[in-house]
Amino acid sequence: MSPPAARTLAAWELRVHLGAHPVLYPLIRGLGYLRPVQRIPGLGILVSEAGLLREVLMDNERFVKHGPSASGGLWTPVVGPKALLNMDGAEHHDMRRLLSGVFTARAVAGIVEPAAARLRGHLAREVPAGRRVDLVAAVKELSGGVIARILGLADDAPGRLPDRDLFDIGTSITSQVRLGRHALTAPQIAKARTAVGLLAGPARAAYREGNGGTFPGRLRELGMTEEEALGVVSAFVIVGTETLVSFIPRIVALLHDAGLVPELATDRSALPAAVNEGLRYTVPSPMMLRDAVAPGTLGGVRFRPGDRLLLSTVHAAKSLGGFDPARQVPGHARQLWFGAGAHFCIGMPLAMAQINSTLESLLELYAQQPWRIAARKVKRRVLIPGYDTLELARA
Repeated sequence: MSPPAARTLAAWELRVHLGAHPVLYPLIRGLGYLRPVQRIPGLGILVSEAGLLREVLMDNERFVKHGPSASGGLWTPVVGPKALLNMDGAEHHDMRRLLSGVFTARAVAGIVEPAAARLRGHLAREVPAGRRVDLVAAVKELSGGVIARILGLADDAPGRLPDRDLFDIGTSITSQVRLGRHALTAPQIAKARTAVGLLAGPARAAYREGNGGTFPGRLRELGMTEEEALGVVSAFVIVGTETLVSFIPRIVALLHDAGLVPELATDRSALPAAVNEGLRYTVPSPMMLRDAVAPGTLGGVRFRPGDRLLLSTVHAAKSLGGFDPARQVPGHARQLWFGAGAHFCIGMPLAMAQINSTLESLLELYAQQPWRIAARKVKRRVLIPGYDTLELARA
């Protein structure tokens, strides 16, 4: 990558982060360089070094995800106590074991491919015809199509909401979260429950129908109760919306700004390494939350039961350096953006299928009709940094 390309790439990524968190991002990065662990009044204990961050994620005896101010606990009033993302211990282990066979390659393809095909067709029609395509909007459609399959909705289901509407309902749930809030307010809980209720109807119908070809029907075959299945469905909708719509346009922008698209369009062998480095550099889950349930010391800082830990994935990953697909990420930092240990993201195959299908479509298109980024705008004041628009046009 040439020095000008590296500067352009880094400048846009900085703008993405500052657009989302103009004060908090530089503060968290600056504090991360000062000390690996430190207490921040009113927020909690900030953990910024990758090895210590992994230590917290691997220690489910002292640090839990289901605590009242941890990431899982935030969602319990919305989705109930058994939604996987807010579980720990033996119950969590048993739920993950039940779900271990759900995301096979065939099952994931069945969930993703219908929406991926629509995206592929949209790109193939619009860009060669000289019309601009907003990739952010297109990926929202993709995400909504995946949500439909998770809910058990067929493309021709009577009264089926459009993909974009399903995405908007999903993101209305996740948009309630702010890092500075330890819990959702009563109005936020009510709004999120209303959104979950809209999604629960088709999922409940698919569960009761018992068709193992649908995601809710498969959960029923695995022995889950209806409420457990609806909690799991809600969890996948919550976790998978914002992060993917943030990451996919950002990895496309990285590959474009680095000048790697022409090479990858003719030879895909370097694509997996580029995607992994893109995940490391953009950090689609920039912060994870845990609650301490036992006393101890971490990085020289004492913690007590009830302390909230802010795991700065964004600093742990970005402090390793700039975007470089040839980079060998140290073992203690590898895939931290997907978590570690018992809570490593079980939906990773589903996320990677959406990422890879979109990139493959764009690279196939480029081989036939080169494209460029014609315009872009970053999101402002949001939890997950990303682009508000990223317009592709015929080169």
